[in-house]
Amino acid sequence: MGSRQPRPLRRTLVAATVAFITLSALVIGLVSVFSLQSILLNRIDKQLVEAASRSAASMGQNTPGSDSSPDFISSLGQSVGTLGAVRFDDVIVAGAYLDQNLNSPLLDSRQLDALQSENVGARPESVYLGAELGNYRVVSVPLSSRVSIIVGLPLYDIEATISELVLVVAIVALGALVLSGAGAYGLVRLTLRPLERVTAAATTVSMMTLDRGDVALAVRVPEEDTDTHTEVGRVGTAINRMLEHVSNALQARQHSEDKVRRFVSDASHELRTPLASIRGYAELTRMSGETIPDDTSYALGRIESESRRMTDIVEDLLLLARLDEGRQLDDADVDLAELVQDAVSDARAAAGDHEWQVTVPEHPVIVRGDHGRLFQVVANLLANARVHTPAGTVVTTDLSVEGDNRAVISVADDGPGIDTGVIDTVFERFVRGDSSRARTTGSTGLGLAIVQGVVAAHGGQSSVDSEPGSTVFRISLPIVP
Repeated sequence: MGSRQPRPLRRTLVAATVAFITLSALVIGLVSVFSLQSILLNRIDKQLVEAASRSAASMGQNTPGSDSSPDFISSLGQSVGTLGAVRFDDVIVAGAYLDQNLNSPLLDSRQLDALQSENVGARPESVYLGAELGNYRVVSVPLSSRVSIIVGLPLYDIEATISELVLVVAIVALGALVLSGAGAYGLVRLTLRPLERVTAAATTVSMMTLDRGDVALAVRVPEEDTDTHTEVGRVGTAINRMLEHVSNALQARQHSEDKVRRFVSDASHELRTPLASIRGYAELTRMSGETIPDDTSYALGRIESESRRMTDIVEDLLLLARLDEGRQLDDADVDLAELVQDAVSDARAAAGDHEWQVTVPEHPVIVRGDHGRLFQVVANLLANARVHTPAGTVVTTDLSVEGDNRAVISVADDGPGIDTGVIDTVFERFVRGDSSRARTTGSTGLGLAIVQGVVAAHGGQSSVDSEPGSTVFRISLPIVP
């Protein structure tokens, strides 16, 4: 069984209001109809008793026999439609009624049978005498142990009155429903306007980018919608209080991030000089001309290697810090076709145990940007494929143009793929698809962060799709018109 679709509050309130008014109108209408019917029946019962008394009085001491006719209905004072019948030994032997011309047509056999079947007694009751006469209210008056007369009055006046009342109640109820529905919709809409403004404020905040950068969270619920004496006002006050806390938290986070960035930037600047000195002194020692023991020579080589590695890490951190600060990169025409071919050639020379394939358009693909940084982006993607895939892996680099304004560079490999646990954070800093810290397989976790930062600084996007046997990195850059 499927779950019920939730309804908007406005529709629910209007529907509930209309339903309540409909139920109230139905109850009032039914009570009115039944009350009027009861009153009219009591009134006609009194008239029926009087008519029966007049009929009995008009007969005097003349007790009718088994072949008598109901002449008593023509007595003075009887109204049009009055019905009379003679019952002898519990069998109705004759019956008639007064028509519009005050004549007394006899009841036919079906009408007599209908009257006989009701076994009319001393208490007034209703009986249906067919389509011609309709419903009657009848009562029996005993004249002797064997003879009694039945007197009845028609109910068509009451039925007509009740029908007119039902029609009037239906029309009034329908009009009331239409008016109440329109009024309820307008009232609910007017009442919910503050809630809509609160929702608009919350929606505006939900569409803001709050996960990075200096966020100025100035959106608040309007003051007129924060009256704590109303339900919506309490919600608006709570949201404003929450937004104030969020704003303070975002400011604290940004202040902390700014401190970290300044520290990384300053530390990177400060580390460049001692690292250059370490490397320089190691090289100077090698060039001194003195005979150096093998173990010392090996140690000097390791010092040079590690200082170069440390310098590369410092340069990467410094680049990321500059990107975070929003510093402008070089702005020149860059031919991506030539750049991609050069980067693949370098990768092929560095890792001959992989199969490198490249596809680029025959014509130049020009973008505006920093040639060195864009080259670093492609080189980092190729290095990522080289480091995290085994020998013999096919790495395919493709440059294409989408539409008239986007250049797309994709680097695909048929290696083992990226762990699903890190696929969503692969472009974050210090995230590594391989937990190894070995020099041959490990990485600093900064390469893909630099890719995303540089691409974003050029107005582009970066993405990755990966599964066992297929990993594809894509970057998209705007083309010079």
